[in-house]
This record gives sequence, structure tokens and C-alpha cells, in this order.
Amino acid sequence: MAIQTFVHEQQIGVEQPLLEIVNLHAGYGIIDVLHGVDLTVERGQVFALLGPNGAGKSTTLKTACGQIVPTSGSILMSGKEMNGTPPDVLSRAGVCLIPEGHSVFPNLTVEENLRMNTYSGTNFDEVRERAYTQFPQLKERSKQRAGTLSGGEQQMLALSRAISTDPALLMLDELSIGLAPIIVEELYEQVGQLAKSGLSILIVEQFAQSVLGVADVAAIMLHGKILKTGDPENIAEELTSAYLGIQ
Repeated sequence: MAIQTFVHEQQIGVEQPLLEIVNLHAGYGIIDVLHGVDLTVERGQVFALLGPNGAGKSTTLKTACGQIVPTSGSILMSGKEMNGTPPDVLSRAGVCLIPEGHSVFPNLTVEENLRMNTYSGTNFDEVRERAYTQFPQLKERSKQRAGTLSGGEQQMLALSRAISTDPALLMLDELSIGLAPIIVEELYEQVGQLAKSGLSILIVEQFAQSVLGVADVAAIMLHGKILKTGDPENIAEELTSAYLGIQ
């Protein structure tokens, strides 16, 4: 199937953007939340999608990973049309979403959570070593149930599970929600390290300052539309007006 080749195409340097969203309309039932969204994530790029609650940011991610079928418009990965592709197929092809909240199995231990990502054939020792190298705190909590971890540690575990699949595109939805600023800073330092390794990342955030330091490109979204895309520093200057609804 053509979709399953795009991860391999990334490795040999195909020139198309990894993710391209064109004139996207999507929503829930008969109500569209997105109204002509255009967005491009280049290979190895960190793209920050910013805006207030209800702007359509999470809906954009859910549509890009196949959870919502677009009403119209196109979702392209490595130049291939992805509209209507099931989430499990996209996941196997290298698209990984960490949804809002803590994406872990709360009744399983840290190690059991990591083992859940090995049933497709990934070596557990490699998964565990990578997780504990990236987040040494998790090694200390290896036998602890995930639901008893702090919010920051649960996000670290969610990130560890995500990168263990060696994704082509990592999508993060409100990574900072409910966490203390110092924990958010630490998490985004790790995201920055992942970006330096060449991973393409699309980040949705309401609290923009936490992500602008690691982003290559940022965009402001309001009322289901992208108002402006550009350099993070320039976008930062316009965020206050956007959040107040001034256009």
C-alpha cells in the first residue's frame, strides 16, 4: 500500500513536505470546526500551532492522524493523499499522536507500559534503554504503577512510549496542560533534543511561551483558521492580539 512507504521515503530524502494540509474543512457531525486550514511541516521541523482554547488546534491533529475524516480539503504525507486512511494504518506508517492528558496505562507499571510498545516486534531492551536514557527519573520508577506517577512523569512516560515506535511524525497535544512551569520547561528541553535528532514534530499548545523556544515555525489559529504562519519570534509578538480575538 502506497501510504506505508512514506517513512522509507523520508529516509532517502524525497523532497515533498512530510505533512501538508491544504484547505482543510473538518469537524464533528454536520458542524465544521476547521474552515480552510493550510499547514505544512517540513522534514526535521518543529511546527508550533498556537491559539486559545476552542481554536481548532486539537481537531487539526485528530484529522491529521485519521481520527476525523475531513469534510473537504487534503491531507498529504510525502505527497500522498491520506484522506480517510484509518488511524492504525497511519500509526504503522509512522504517525504518532500523544493526545491531551496523560497517554499511559495507569494500572500498569512503567516497565509494563514500555513493554506494550514491543508487540509489533520492537526489542524491549532497546525500548527500555532509550526511555531510561532520555528520562532517568523513569528508571527509578520502573516498578511503580503509571497512575501514581506525577503529571510530569506521566508525560515523560508517554513521550518514551511514543519515541520507542521510531515515528516519522510526532504530534503533541497540549503537553504542558496541568503541569508546573519548571516541569514544562524540562519536557520541552527533551522535545528539543528529539527535534535535533531529526524527528519532525507538530505541537499544539495554548500556552505559547513554553514551546516557542524549540519551534522552527509557528502559526496562530483562531476560529478554525490559520491567521498567520512565520518565525516564532514574530508570531510571539502577535499572540496577545490573537488571544483577545483582535484581527
